[in-house]
Amino acid sequence: MDLLKILRSFEEFIFEATSWLIFYPMTLWRVVRDPLAAMEYSDREQGDPEERRYDDALSPPLFLLATLVLVNLVAVAAHVPPPPEASEAMKAVAASPQNLILFRSLAFSLIPLVAAASLLHRQGRRISRETLRAPFYAQCYLAALCAASVSIGTVVFQRPELPNAVGAAIIAGGFLWFQAVQTAWFRRRLAVGWVKAALLGLWATVRALAYLLALLIPIAML
Repeated sequence: MDLLKILRSFEEFIFEATSWLIFYPMTLWRVVRDPLAAMEYSDREQGDPEERRYDDALSPPLFLLATLVLVNLVAVAAHVPPPPEASEAMKAVAASPQNLILFRSLAFSLIPLVAAASLLHRQGRRISRETLRAPFYAQCYLAALCAASVSIGTVVFQRPELPNAVGAAIIAGGFLWFQAVQTAWFRRRLAVGWVKAALLGLWATVRALAYLLALLIPIAML
């Protein structure tokens, strides 16, 4: 009986893992083509039974994780070494692909977390796991492409044969795209003007980066 359960679990794992080959590019195209529609899709899926959610796409946190796995593979293929001035703790994180992916997942998750909390605060709603989940999930779709642009741009910076201007353009382009969509999202959800929505989106990003620095500084000193 236990062996049968193990086989069924393995069968489910194989199906889920291989289905990513189809659903990841589908989800990526959906987010690139119309990010706001992808975020609205995520919101609608939250109302479905748990076993039927994101039946035709990757869930946003999984999409973020899969994106970080792919860009980490790009960094490995490019033979990007850890910075020589990195602390022992940062070198230990970078030495293990699993640790690095987990660390980056937590770091880039701060962006959707802060944006989701900012939305609830502006709406005057109580922040709880239930109310936070939908906007956080929707924001993970944006965070995935933001993480991809930052990670790929950093890889370009660390390759001496590639011009730094290319890496800067990739990071800047990803940031501008992210902020533009973030502005449109806040404007639609809060029914405010473009300027106020842009300021809300920018302030949420700045706060997320401040929290990230607060996390990185102690690690960098170890």
